[in-house]
Amino acid sequence: MATHKRFQVYQTIYQQRLMPLFYHSDIEVCRQVVLASYRAGARLFEFTNRGDFALEVFSRLKRELAAQAPELMLGVGSIHDAPTAALFLSAGAEFIVTPSLKPEVIALCNTRKVACLPGCATLTEISEAETQGCEIVKLFPADLLGPSFIKAIKAPQPWSSLMPSGGVEFSQSSVHTWLEAGAVCLGMGSALFPSAAIQEQDWTGIEQRVRTMLTWIQEQNRI
Repeated sequence: MATHKRFQVYQTIYQQRLMPLFYHSDIEVCRQVVLASYRAGARLFEFTNRGDFALEVFSRLKRELAAQAPELMLGVGSIHDAPTAALFLSAGAEFIVTPSLKPEVIALCNTRKVACLPGCATLTEISEAETQGCEIVKLFPADLLGPSFIKAIKAPQPWSSLMPSGGVEFSQSSVHTWLEAGAVCLGMGSALFPSAAIQEQDWTGIEQRVRTMLTWIQEQNRI
């Protein structure tokens, strides 16, 4: 069961404006990456549901981080169906992210009063997700749609809150481009956690990368 309220998750998304996302089959690697992000100031983190026994990894991660990172809001991404979402919610997921629009997952999350960020790629899908009660919509695949897509959507729907995932680069110019276009939050995986850093177990380097991203976002907020 989630330990934070849905409105707290949304508030943190709007404040942090960065959604780190990561998966590894090794629980210790996951723990070190999440803790590095937490030390850098991140209070949101998406564990990506990929690979065998991902639920076991998440469950252990959730329990082990309860004392080490009490303010952390740990959610789960790449959820494709309601039964899988229910399993992760029972393991303590604070929010659910889907790669596509899944009404049954949204309905389950609404029943449990848990934030759901569905993946959408068209104006129709975004509108439908909002109609079903989603506060923030994941824009996916963002690398193909681009920042101009957000500008186009927000012209007729300025109330839409969009989080691009994929296509956000580790650079100040990329942060500026996406946020200036109207993105409310930036989803980042391999661009934030490069494979070389993971292989070398450079947790200090990862901490610095997350801190740098948060600094760039804060600077953009002041513009």
